[in-house]
Amino acid sequence: MTIGILAAMPQEIEHVVRDVRADRVLERGMRTYHVGSLHGRECVVTLSRVGKVAAAATVMHLILELGVSEIIFTGVAGAMSPELKVGDVVIASELIQHDLDARPLFPQFEAPLLGVSRFGVEVARVKAAEDAARRYLADDFVESIQQADRDRFNLLAPRVCTGLIASGDQFITSAAARDAIRAALPDALCVEMEGAAVAQVCFEHDVPLTVIRTISDAADDSAPVDFSAFIEQVASEYSRGIVRRLLGDATD
Repeated sequence: MTIGILAAMPQEIEHVVRDVRADRVLERGMRTYHVGSLHGRECVVTLSRVGKVAAAATVMHLILELGVSEIIFTGVAGAMSPELKVGDVVIASELIQHDLDARPLFPQFEAPLLGVSRFGVEVARVKAAEDAARRYLADDFVESIQQADRDRFNLLAPRVCTGLIASGDQFITSAAARDAIRAALPDALCVEMEGAAVAQVCFEHDVPLTVIRTISDAADDSAPVDFSAFIEQVASEYSRGIVRRLLGDATD
């Protein structure tokens, strides 16, 4: 079984690739695919790129040409739930496209011709990701994230939550936009730009999916502040560490 491992931002993939034992590197469709092993598992690691179309195209290539039979998608998200803080981790149990609206032909949020609006994740995979994230935060967090960065981003006792993740081709940078999504999808924990599109492709090809998101901001006017620094110093280490726990623990 070959696992496809994705992130939308270059810094996150660069951190994960450090641990890959690559047999070959392929260039396809303006993407680089690192094919080899990671923590004892056969894998292909690549950058999904940003947005639903880009991520869906990447996953299609992973499945159809490279024979990937499982997808792990890691990255960042903006908080929808007021209970979430920067540095918390969200594991998707369901994913939905908050900007998909083909009414009156189809109900709002429903993927046309599929009859599905919320794409679910297998319970066992959700639990495995929860356990990996909790173990990372309990055992590796302090060593992997420097004290200066923990202070800078106010990372106090980050926790793991599970629930609905909303995806759309918008970087949410205003409280008004965030609140509109909250009103339409009150149970959404966080918002990002790729996960539900990847989930739709995986659904159509019967490929299991795991989505792990680190909260980078409150999806409001503060969202762009120090975003790049957070990706580089915090989220990338989260991605690397949680993936290591998820794959490595499975081979213990």
